[in-house]
Amino acid sequence: MISAPAPLTRDLVLIGGGHAHALVLRKWGMSPLPGARLTVINPGPTAPYTGMLPGHVAGHYDRETLEIDLVRLCHFAGARLILSQATSIDRDDRMITVQGRNPVAYDIASIDIGITAQMDVPGFAEHAVGAKPLDIYASRWRDFVAAVKSGAATPQVAVIGAGVAGCELSMAMAHSLRQAGVTPSVTVIEASDRISGLGDQARKQILTRMRAAGVAVFFNARIQCVTASHVILENRKTIAASFTVGAAGAFPHKWLHKTDLPLIDGFVETTPDLRVKGDPNLFAVGDCAAMPFAPRPKAGVFAVRAAEVLHHNLRATLTGKPLRDFKPQRNYLKLISLGGKSALAEKFGFAFSGPLLWRWKDHIDRKFMEKLNTLPSMPAVTIPDEIALGAREIMEDKPLCGGCGAKVGGPVLSTVLPMTRSTSGPDVIQGAGDDAAILRQPGGGFQVLSTDHLRAIVQDPFEMTRIAAVHALGDVWAMGAEPQSALSSIILPRMSPALQRRTLREIIDAAQEIFAGSGAALIGGHTTMGSELTIGFTVTGTRSSMPITVAGAKPGDVLLLTRPIGSGVLMAASMMGLAQGRDVAKALAVMQLPQARQSAILQNAHAMTDVTGFGLAGHIQAMCTASRLRAEIRAGEVPFFPGARNLSVAGIRSSLLQSNIEYAPSTGIFDPLLYDPQTAGGLLAALPPSAAKDAIEALEKEGLRGWVIGALREGTGPIQII
Repeated sequence: MISAPAPLTRDLVLIGGGHAHALVLRKWGMSPLPGARLTVINPGPTAPYTGMLPGHVAGHYDRETLEIDLVRLCHFAGARLILSQATSIDRDDRMITVQGRNPVAYDIASIDIGITAQMDVPGFAEHAVGAKPLDIYASRWRDFVAAVKSGAATPQVAVIGAGVAGCELSMAMAHSLRQAGVTPSVTVIEASDRISGLGDQARKQILTRMRAAGVAVFFNARIQCVTASHVILENRKTIAASFTVGAAGAFPHKWLHKTDLPLIDGFVETTPDLRVKGDPNLFAVGDCAAMPFAPRPKAGVFAVRAAEVLHHNLRATLTGKPLRDFKPQRNYLKLISLGGKSALAEKFGFAFSGPLLWRWKDHIDRKFMEKLNTLPSMPAVTIPDEIALGAREIMEDKPLCGGCGAKVGGPVLSTVLPMTRSTSGPDVIQGAGDDAAILRQPGGGFQVLSTDHLRAIVQDPFEMTRIAAVHALGDVWAMGAEPQSALSSIILPRMSPALQRRTLREIIDAAQEIFAGSGAALIGGHTTMGSELTIGFTVTGTRSSMPITVAGAKPGDVLLLTRPIGSGVLMAASMMGLAQGRDVAKALAVMQLPQARQSAILQNAHAMTDVTGFGLAGHIQAMCTASRLRAEIRAGEVPFFPGARNLSVAGIRSSLLQSNIEYAPSTGIFDPLLYDPQTAGGLLAALPPSAAKDAIEALEKEGLRGWVIGALREGTGPIQII
């Protein structure tokens, strides 16, 4: 008997990508809960690991080693990732307000957003950076080191706060600047009379190490203000600093104060089962949570230890089972980096230091990151022993991609489309064969008509709708027409009526945002349920003069492209858990951007199309065939999405790639990326060289890009890639 997937009935939302939530995602991916839809809301595609930050600042770890890849982790867990920041929670309606998009509904939610080190000191917001959030600080530090190396900044650093974090970071920054070939000037400013958070033995050793590293410490110092070049103390003493970092304590995110959440000093009050006090549907963990049942200092070790209990209790709440209490340990080992590859260990008041402890700490940190970034392999598709001829080969091939990577290939379509007969009549000017059909309007002018739908490449209906809408409108923009109307065609996975309403609300909001912003009206549609999320639109557009087609290119025209390529290989790699989350996020962000301005600037193109399923080469070949020309493509001038080249070299391929290669043969340099199927790809225009130059300048004035990637010549034949 074949078991059907369970219908989705409950929404679980994780607010923040902290350590506890990252570990929950890993455990969830290994054993998903049928019927539960998992969502993660986090500002960025990665989350830095606290334990390795000082090593990264010192130069011992690169950026990739430091970061937890949330895109990959969410894909493994089957979760949708919303790259934005939560700004409020309505606990009555169970809605989370998210910056830049519609609210997200939840049945059960958990908060793990960490803390901030932003200080309420005059000039701090303008001229300093908090040690937390870690990703912002790490990015600013990398930029500062680059500026010092180039001579654009002096190697003068001030650290506000002499807790463990401030001392650790001061030695790391001093070491990094010394490795950069400059003599650092690092000063730690502390309001009290001692280093906090350590016992006497550890405190003495840290001070000795800081002095050896050339780090100066000012105790009993009060800050008056921070400027671009100095920290000014209340006693009027000035400390030169081109880079100032705040590490004086843990501060809660300000948006929590605007909610009705129970707070203790701004932190979310929780009960032993990690639920928010008085709310059975909301949890909080990590540094953003207060644990009055077991008061502890802010430390990542507690978030890591809480992850197992949180995972159990989330599932228990969703399934109606008993919850467990979290019992944090009273004493824990502190391992503190000392700038170079040496560390100090403290527990029970005893402290030891040396290179061996660094190697121990490095082993622990790498093991933690290995757990989150090297994920278990997903089970292979089971192929029946008895199966029809030819079916086994298809099932053994690459998994079917989403987006345009799932479409029917050009060789098949080219044999079928010639059999399509256009409806006779004076109103139909052009049917199948171009980006859109062209109709004559009774009152004058022309209307273009097209339809497209996409198998989901992301779990987020809102994001997927934006991509699908931009993709469908590409046919209208490619003909130089102005979008007019749209009808939706939506397939939802099987889910409860409540989740249907939530999902359709997100889809409609996203669609209206794109279409209304492009001047079109969303006037209706059709919705059914099926095996997976699929979103499509039928679109119309208008143009007073004859729409631009693929058939008007002229010899000597150059080819101008408005968007990088490589989205197909990135999405295929993401599906396999092999792409870098940052690269996937950048490509998805571009794919959601409308191209109305690009279309308007390219109104004088002789021919135009949008680059989608057939890949760049396939769409160039379609233009050449229709215009009876041949193309020369300069491979070195073609822009690619970050990460696409490395994945292509590694042998990652979209499921449609081979079909595209067969559809558009070429000579010269062979590059698989030129055949990579694109979703919501750029516009490809043929126009005279002078017009292309003017178009690129006009695009740049509006913050947009354009690349001349080749030219069209007289004659016919395969594309020549040089």
